[in-house]
Amino acid sequence: MFHFNAGYLVGDWYDAAEASTVTVAELHRGTGLNPAGCEELWCYDTEYMLVDREMSPHEAQQQAEALLAVEEHLRPALRAWVASGDYVAEGDGRSDVPALGDFHDRYCGNWDSFEEYAADLVDSTGMLNGVPEEVAQHFDWKSHARELAHDYAVLDAQAPASGVYVFRSC
Repeated sequence: MFHFNAGYLVGDWYDAAEASTVTVAELHRGTGLNPAGCEELWCYDTEYMLVDREMSPHEAQQQAEALLAVEEHLRPALRAWVASGDYVAEGDGRSDVPALGDFHDRYCGNWDSFEEYAADLVDSTGMLNGVPEEVAQHFDWKSHARELAHDYAVLDAQAPASGVYVFRSC
């Protein structure tokens, strides 16, 4: 950071999954600048990470490891969950790294709408099984979905997906 604060951009591109292994000497190699006084490294380009802010190399590596631990098709949902702020973080809560076990426990899928998810939940749980058809036909699906939504985080899906991501909130 010494050179950065003095107006010199010293850096290189590294895969976030190995960011914490980068050394000050490595970054200065070939620059003609003396690494003395440089004690801190920082990651500024965080596009496609879980959070959109600068971070330490250690945190960049933790974020990358979390992303790589999730199947590729689930990564947009994981990013949306973290961006919502309604997610569970690892450890003591001072980290932005999501608890992947909680992600998998709470993620209910990518749906065209929350109403579609609510209808599927009614069907898959057999909620109306045994209810006479003349009573079941009067079930208020929209009202049920509105009530159910209080227990969920419903997030707009990011391209290339469409619809919504549904997460249990508790």
